[in-house]
Amino acid sequence: KDVQKEREPHVYLSKEEVKEKIQSYNSSVTDKLKMTLNANGIYTGFIKVQMELCRPITVQSSQSQGRYAPSNQKTAFYLPDGCMNTLHISSTNTVREVIEALLKKFFVADNPAKFALYKRCHKEDQVYTCKLSDREHPLYLRLVAGPKTEMLSFVLREHETGEVMWEAFSIPELQNFLRILDKEENDQLQILKNRYAAYRGKIEEALRGVLKPG
Repeated sequence: KDVQKEREPHVYLSKEEVKEKIQSYNSSVTDKLKMTLNANGIYTGFIKVQMELCRPITVQSSQSQGRYAPSNQKTAFYLPDGCMNTLHISSTNTVREVIEALLKKFFVADNPAKFALYKRCHKEDQVYTCKLSDREHPLYLRLVAGPKTEMLSFVLREHETGEVMWEAFSIPELQNFLRILDKEENDQLQILKNRYAAYRGKIEEALRGVLKPG
């Protein structure tokens, strides 16, 4: 079940509360991905993000051809469904920074504004998927929920159709979208024409049978 953007208030914990939660968290970890509390109160740890991308991503690779002749190549392809990535982040990193770090890790050239981070959690025997706001701190959410991904997991998706930030796309990408829309429109128009032509043929056939001299 998808719900609206995260609106839960951020509960700020004291340094002692954070220390206790981290100790409890680390005692429950089974994959060695523990959290570390620094002297300044900032803590670091790991989050796993599942990639659920419907559209292809553009990967940019830079190959140097001589000192002054760099060559940038871009390749578009679909990520395998359910691809999982692990990031090491701090408690100060925001959702927007996590998205940027994920794309950088995959060498993705697409604008980060095209993507959104969601949290998936279990409540009352139901699974809820909720979009996180840019100001949220994923590691804090991980700490509060504990290390079990069945209780909380993170998912990277494109923005929903109704909230696509079209200004984040390049001109060639937008032109390609228009070509796809034109093709789909023409295909649907042809389907309608064929359907009405078939109806017209059956009606004319029926009329000929009724008007045929007895």
